[in-house]
Amino acid sequence: MADPDGFLRFTRADIPKRPAAERAADWREVYGPDTAGEVRAQATRCMDCGIPFCHSGTAGCPLGNLIPEWNDLVRRGDWHAASHRLHATNNFPEFTGRLCPAPCEAACVLSISPESGGPVAIKRVENAIADFSWEKGITVPRVSTVASGRRVAVVGSGPAGLAAAQQLTRAGHDVTVYERDDRLGGLLRYGIPSFKLEKRSLDRRLAQLRAEGTRFVTGCEVGGPSLPVSTLRADHDAVVLAVGALQARDVTDVPGRDLPGIHLAMDHLIAANRADEGDGPPAIDAHGKHVVIIGGGDTGADCYGTAVRQGAASVTQLDQYPRPPEVRDDTRSPWPTWPVVLRTYPAHEEAGERRFAVAVEEFEGTTAVSSVRLREVSVRKDPVTGLRSVVPMTDETHTLPADLILLAVGFTGVEAMPLLDDLSLTHTPRGTLSCGPDWQTTSPGVFVCGDAHRGSSLVVWAIAEGRSAAHAVDAYLTGSSDLPAPVHPTALPLSVV
Repeated sequence: MADPDGFLRFTRADIPKRPAAERAADWREVYGPDTAGEVRAQATRCMDCGIPFCHSGTAGCPLGNLIPEWNDLVRRGDWHAASHRLHATNNFPEFTGRLCPAPCEAACVLSISPESGGPVAIKRVENAIADFSWEKGITVPRVSTVASGRRVAVVGSGPAGLAAAQQLTRAGHDVTVYERDDRLGGLLRYGIPSFKLEKRSLDRRLAQLRAEGTRFVTGCEVGGPSLPVSTLRADHDAVVLAVGALQARDVTDVPGRDLPGIHLAMDHLIAANRADEGDGPPAIDAHGKHVVIIGGGDTGADCYGTAVRQGAASVTQLDQYPRPPEVRDDTRSPWPTWPVVLRTYPAHEEAGERRFAVAVEEFEGTTAVSSVRLREVSVRKDPVTGLRSVVPMTDETHTLPADLILLAVGFTGVEAMPLLDDLSLTHTPRGTLSCGPDWQTTSPGVFVCGDAHRGSSLVVWAIAEGRSAAHAVDAYLTGSSDLPAPVHPTALPLSVV
């Protein structure tokens, strides 16, 4: 059993970060090397609760990661067994260990009371297991010993598509992943900065998938001249759509939006990641500029850290919502729901500032944007319709210098593309693609998973949906499936129910 008083003997400690000045000067990952002894101490804090909410799909991990089990294996120093237990439920733990905001930690029983010292550092342990697995050669290709003779196309090479492809290849199917970009990985490649996920982590997973038999085709717009949908359907027995939800929300109603110097956040991140891959100077460069980021979420924080590393003269991130509390307010977000708290990313510790409860009144400039005019606001929710409105709180405005504006205000769903038209698929009111309880769309033999199905979400949900869709495809092709299906298409995190 677990150490019954481990959480009393050890306090929570996250993986140490490199000094802010050092990491802001390069594109390497923010976090420094970890040590096995410190990770084992953190794993010892896990109590192996009778009801472990951490791996509940509604409040904690949608993958159903057996967190108490691999925590205890790490505590006892059995890293090999911990690796096998972790990989049993998660295809890519080094992705989730670096990128997931950890709903498992929010649902940890030690999160109930501040006196407990805080939740177990689950992400730290998960990341350490994944890295140990690569360093010690535990993570190796798993080549199927059977061949079904069935061919599957996966459209999109983000985390959902890669998870589905790996599961189906291991089940013995002939899988080809089609990616419209010139490199594989989707948002993992071009949306996530290297200071959060160095691309070597992605590249070695892709090498593993190739060794297992998954084939990849890049630079291929499915539904376009290079691969018409009729050819796709004729050459494959099933199709999995993992095309993401990259239609960005804009602020076209704000005066001055058409001024040069105002860009969507993803355009900035893609340009920076391409430059990091060696494709030349970034098309959108923050060097020497006063950067204003509109939007307080993950994408905005990624732009924040990117602008700092590009040498911005100043960086300011704007959020129309009020500054959240430092600790969980049980009246607003009781345990084990996702807490409404102030989330400080490593980038925020490096430079710049954040402003809350403000909105842009106007983009100002002549030949290009040069400033923004701000007003204090309050976001109110209609108790009947649930619709939110932004209400000015004062007649006063103030001006902020800005010659590069980055819009990180979310996504509205799946982009329009010929592929969807040719499959006769339409968007839901949320901008996503619907499916039945078997993950199958209204087009027979065509399945959907990841952000394309649930909207812009977490990497852990993408992997979980990819694994579940793979189970459905396997059952569709063979009549039954032994592949795990961690989530149902209607599953929602408890925090948003």
